[in-house]
Amino acid sequence: MSQLTHYTTNFNKRTFPITLVSDQVSNAPNIGSLFRICDAFGIEKVIFCGENIPVFGRKMTKTSRATEKVVPFEITEDIHPVITQLKNDGYTIISLEITDKSQSIHEIDFSQFEKIALVIGDENFGVNPETLYESDIITHIDMFGQNSSMNVVQATNIVLYEITRQHVAK
Repeated sequence: MSQLTHYTTNFNKRTFPITLVSDQVSNAPNIGSLFRICDAFGIEKVIFCGENIPVFGRKMTKTSRATEKVVPFEITEDIHPVITQLKNDGYTIISLEITDKSQSIHEIDFSQFEKIALVIGDENFGVNPETLYESDIITHIDMFGQNSSMNVVQATNIVLYEITRQHVAK
């Protein structure tokens, strides 16, 4: 048995109709990691919303491992016009946040949605309340420890895995 490399794996390349909308995520290593997971999960595009988003620079590129060169992205300050445009383009807006009305990722049939915009929020404050109100669905990850949150990149990984797993299985 030998370990496979980027060049020797036999994974089928695929792009899913999923756009990641990052609202106020501003930590450079997190931005780099988001590029990397979007490449890994075949996400069609990332939209970074907010001011001073560090999509260039050594700290970001160290974690992105050059995936910022292959994952399409946009940067804009205001998330609300982005949400409106995505809705007009037929996307189901799904925000990742724990609320009194959020559903577990295990309760949602993501494969029923033709196009998905997954909204993730600020590292400290999560998805803003106005965006939650604009969302079609709010989902959360069941957790079993004392803490009620995890790093935004880790949480995004889990949800993108579940969404793409369901789309591949359909």
